[in-house]
Amino acid sequence: MNPLIQRLSQLSAAEEFLEFFCIPFDEAVVHVNRLHILKRFYQYLRLEKGLGELDEGAFYQRYRSLLLKAYEDFVHSSAAQEKVMKVFQDAEAKSFSVDKLRDTLPQRAA
Repeated sequence: MNPLIQRLSQLSAAEEFLEFFCIPFDEAVVHVNRLHILKRFYQYLRLEKGLGELDEGAFYQRYRSLLLKAYEDFVHSSAAQEKVMKVFQDAEAKSFSVDKLRDTLPQRAA
């Protein structure tokens, strides 16, 4: 197993990941979005091609850049806007406005 992956498997909190990759962070952002940041990081990792072919230094840098990207998503946005978690995805699908409801009503003749 890759030694970096072994070290990462011992981390659990978003703060631990950010500290491991030497990423400065705002505790208030992480406190509110820790699970969202980690899930987004995982999503970015799943989309990344060729990670297994990198040497340890390049591997570390690539993981670091993806974690930084995930963290910054929530510095500049919110969990509700990013919709990483299913609860936010479901809420959007179920939401409606009065205007949407009005558009479904038959038109009255004038």
